[in-house]
Amino acid sequence: MTSVISYAPRTGDPVSTAATTTATQLSEITNRAAHAASVLRDASPKERRQWLRALADALEESRSELIRLADTETALGEGRLNGEFDKLIGQTRFYGDVAVEGSYLGVSIDEGVDGSQDLVRVNRPLGPVAVFGASNFPFVLGVLGHDTSAAIAAGCPVVVKAHTAHIGLSIRLAEIARTAFAAAGAPTGIFDIVVGRDAGSALVVAPETKAVAFTGSQSGGMALWRAANERDIPIPVYAEMGTVNAVVVTRTADEMFDDVAKGFVDTFTQNGGQYCTKPGLIFVPTGFNGAERVAKALRATNPSSTMLTKAIADSARAGLDDLRAAGARVIAEIVEGEVGFSAPAAVLAVELGDLEPGSRFLGECFGPIALVCEYESVDQLSETLAKLQGSLVSAVFTQPDDSDVPDILNVLESKVGRVIVNGWTTGAPHGWAQQHGGPWPSTSNPAVTSIGGAALERFTRPITFQGVQDSWLPREARRDNPDEITRRINGVIAPAGHH
Repeated sequence: MTSVISYAPRTGDPVSTAATTTATQLSEITNRAAHAASVLRDASPKERRQWLRALADALEESRSELIRLADTETALGEGRLNGEFDKLIGQTRFYGDVAVEGSYLGVSIDEGVDGSQDLVRVNRPLGPVAVFGASNFPFVLGVLGHDTSAAIAAGCPVVVKAHTAHIGLSIRLAEIARTAFAAAGAPTGIFDIVVGRDAGSALVVAPETKAVAFTGSQSGGMALWRAANERDIPIPVYAEMGTVNAVVVTRTADEMFDDVAKGFVDTFTQNGGQYCTKPGLIFVPTGFNGAERVAKALRATNPSSTMLTKAIADSARAGLDDLRAAGARVIAEIVEGEVGFSAPAAVLAVELGDLEPGSRFLGECFGPIALVCEYESVDQLSETLAKLQGSLVSAVFTQPDDSDVPDILNVLESKVGRVIVNGWTTGAPHGWAQQHGGPWPSTSNPAVTSIGGAALERFTRPITFQGVQDSWLPREARRDNPDEITRRINGVIAPAGHH
């Protein structure tokens, strides 16, 4: 039996080992998930919330152990990891609350008139979901992150593919989850984990798997998307992949630009720039001397960038070489150390006319590397923004009542999933109004979000029952509304608790 090994990014030394999942073990896991699917489907939203709250409580009890292990395997730092862990606890409880509120179910009832039959429309769980977590967010987008909690809240069992970069943490999180769910009375098979690339590939094509959720690179997401669509019965793949997230500075922001430059550097170098929401390109008006001022901020910050894996560190160095070869001018570079998985941080300048579709400058460079580009007019800027690839988020730095901003927002609206004014792109609170997903190729499906109240909708499909006796309907669609969820009756929103 082969095994997977994680390494300490600070030193390159091995940390944890886990045996890969065999074909027989995978079959047993997916069969358990399939059997659990009917139990989860028929469980009340309050039961699902109870299970997720039990998980959150169990995680909190093991906080110190998990933070230490995560820091050893990721080098993200205990401060950053404690903050991320807080978000994990909050989001796990949040998705249980979303389930209980019930609007994700989309229940709509049309009462029959003049002899016609009643129509009842409701979203129902898809079944077992395969989750592929990210290397850069071991808690909120990892084994027990947004995808796992949202899927369980929606009534779907989850089978996670453990991430090689933090295999020890992945296995420990899975142990805690299985124990917590069992103690809370959840069905066997509600959650499990597999190890190894082959097991992950087999999980996607297993007939029991009904959807895939992925956070990671475009190459990884596209490989899963192709495999899922080549099945005899294709299944949806919700891949959050990320691209270049652009920042726009308007002419009215001249007096605040030094603060913007510092914030830009702090953000694109934070944790080695290993964020899908990292700002990778900033547009600055001609005359601001933008590239030099951003480079000055980089030199003053003098970041030390330890990457999650050797492969990511190698990719960052290769990306910087590619940008140089494509014609970008290096304005400042902080050379990495020689210990562990380190990478350089750099600011490069590019010309507006070089930002054409297919250019290397419009492709993601994962790591602490960013481009600065000057523009002369808003019309010129808008034409270039329209050429960018779809991305998760963009930011605009400006002053109140800037008359150019509506035109800029009008272009960005078609290119991103979220626009921020006078704020930075990293971070995505798990609220009801969050949209973490953007146009292709940042995600495989721009209509959905992987974070926030609407995240549950990915793991359901609508069905309409016509002329069906009330007692035969799913509990959330029954007229007595036993779960007191928000519904629409004859086109009118009926608040929670309405019968």
